[in-house]
Amino acid sequence: MKKLLCILFLAIPIGTYADHLDVIEVQLNDGCTLATFLAIKDDFNKQWAAKYNYQAEVLVPIQSHNLVSIYWVGRAANAAAFGRAWDQWNADLMDPNSVGAKLWARFLECSTNMSRRGYDTY
Repeated sequence: MKKLLCILFLAIPIGTYADHLDVIEVQLNDGCTLATFLAIKDDFNKQWAAKYNYQAEVLVPIQSHNLVSIYWVGRAANAAAFGRAWDQWNADLMDPNSVGAKLWARFLECSTNMSRRGYDTY
């Protein structure tokens, strides 16, 4: 009976939780409000990211050594999924009429990227 239970336990798939985080330090440009940036982020999630299983949120520090920057945190299932989305984003930027290019123009008007990092979570 112990052998049967052991075999059954080993046969059950055990999933791991491994996301890829895309973290961008952002500073808002003069004339751009947090509300405007959040609206762009919401449009990005709805109009572009959902198709590529990428989801973004914005972190606003309330206690930090840097209270000027906000942080874009995008989440993909793993680094490979992020890479596929990244490749598509770059391809979209080549077409000025694409959703991605129009969103990017809004991001550039509103914000400046200060740094970018990628993390795998487990």
